[in-house]
Amino acid sequence: MGVEILTIGTELLLGQSIDTNSAYIGEELAEAGIDVYWKTTVGDNEGRIGEALRLALARSEIVISTGGLGPTEDDLTCRVIAAVLARPLILDLTVLESIRRRFAERGLAMSKNNERQALIPDGATVLRNPRGTAPGFFVRLEGGRVLVAMPGVPSEMQPMLRDEVIPRLREWFGVKARIRSRILKTSGITESKLDELIGDLARSARNPTIALLAHAGEIHIRLTVKRDSEGEGERLLDDLEARLRERLGALVFGRNEERLEEVVGRLLLNAKQTIAVAESCTGGLVCHRLTNVPGSSAYFICGEVVYSNEAKESLAGVPRELIAQHGAVSQPVAHALASGIREAAGTDLALGITGIAGPGGATAEKPVGLTYIALASREKVTCREFRFLGDRETNKLLASQGALDMLRRHLLSGQDVTPT
Repeated sequence: MGVEILTIGTELLLGQSIDTNSAYIGEELAEAGIDVYWKTTVGDNEGRIGEALRLALARSEIVISTGGLGPTEDDLTCRVIAAVLARPLILDLTVLESIRRRFAERGLAMSKNNERQALIPDGATVLRNPRGTAPGFFVRLEGGRVLVAMPGVPSEMQPMLRDEVIPRLREWFGVKARIRSRILKTSGITESKLDELIGDLARSARNPTIALLAHAGEIHIRLTVKRDSEGEGERLLDDLEARLRERLGALVFGRNEERLEEVVGRLLLNAKQTIAVAESCTGGLVCHRLTNVPGSSAYFICGEVVYSNEAKESLAGVPRELIAQHGAVSQPVAHALASGIREAAGTDLALGITGIAGPGGATAEKPVGLTYIALASREKVTCREFRFLGDRETNKLLASQGALDMLRRHLLSGQDVTPT
């Protein structure tokens, strides 16, 4: 079967609200073994909602809509569905009583317009909404097609989808298979280079399949399998993951929801190593990410935001003449930041970061995005040059990612970092 998701609301088109509903619905349906083929967003316009519904019903066996079930004049979904299906709206007294009871429980007077939410297309089955006043409903149509309408509020829609809609769809359509996805996260490599390394596996894979997803500072590899048996699906994912890890090695830093800072923290704990940070252009972002991990006090000792030249001198011990000779954004200064903060904090390891986040402060020799990151151990200091091409916020994020990835690779190898 094929599903079309229809999200309704002008605020979605204007960018005033982010459409998280379609992403959630797609993910839940995929896990339930139900394929989504189309996704449409339409504003609060009666004609365009009707047009979108007719098109969806013509090409999809299942249409799932969210939004437009509220009590106000611009909540049009129920009315339009009734018109498209040529069915009258019927006042559902059970729904009406449920709405009244919900207002009473909260000590509020129910407005007259809330009665509109109890108008349901003739022949539709009501989907209960324990978290709000707008009920959902589904209609079974000729040819085995199904139309589902749910509220647009995520906290109301999500349990309705999980508890009411998906179980019915799996039963009605005899769905046995389930879809499972797994994400492998890589860092320190471009999407095009990663494609070169595993493109042959991606092209030949059928079930599981492989897809690359680009994120800031990371490229994710999504593995997706469809199988009747959950155990068989997991085995197939395990086999493909093992092949990818064998080929990519340390490029893979985590799986699914794992964050880079969590992986780094675990490696620091296992190695019984401590870390200090002196950062300039990142403005404390590296320290923030490291300390955002519970238990980070076991390995994170201190961090300094050394934004000015004076702070670099007084807090990290960078010689004034070094800055005068090479400039604050330079390899020697990054080197001195890392070694200086490590010595001051008495840690096993330290990071020093300096760069030009932009949009100002650049020269022909030192463009926006130029960043130097140094990693100091007790034996040696290693420094790398990066040239990021984003805006200020993106460059800061990429610099923090580069710093954490340098630290990760050092901890994995037990040796100083070399570029990939």
